[in-house]
Amino acid sequence: MTPRHKRLMLAGVVLGGAAVAVTLVLNAFNSNMVFFYSPSDVLKQQAPKDRTFRLGGLVEAGSVKRQSDGVTVRFAVTDTAQVIPVEYRGILPDLFKEGKGVVAQGRLEADGTFRAQEVLAKHDENYMPPEAANAVERAAKAQTQSRDTLQGARP
Repeated sequence: MTPRHKRLMLAGVVLGGAAVAVTLVLNAFNSNMVFFYSPSDVLKQQAPKDRTFRLGGLVEAGSVKRQSDGVTVRFAVTDTAQVIPVEYRGILPDLFKEGKGVVAQGRLEADGTFRAQEVLAKHDENYMPPEAANAVERAAKAQTQSRDTLQGARP
């Protein structure tokens, strides 16, 4: 082998190793990525069925039910247009309240219930995660447009 062939072979091995390393890093990044969805997105089947994702919106008033085991809580998350039931086993954040913003991370079950592994609540009186605020705003606009369309269609 000539020195030139040795250098080319070494360069090929280095490039191949770099390609493998980049592929492994991107694969790990992709499998750990968690996306945010509103209840409307989930009911439109835009949320993944086999992956963990975040569900955000408002805790529906009157929906919080604590189970007799003292650890399981059931509540509903809404974006004012759609509602998704959520079940969570664990201690809820102190700031968790009905009518306030919440983001739950977990999976959607076949029965339509979102099984949360983690629940995050707002941190002050005016805070709502930007994605949740946008989802609530979009749902409110859609509801207003629907109402206006229906009122315009009446004789």
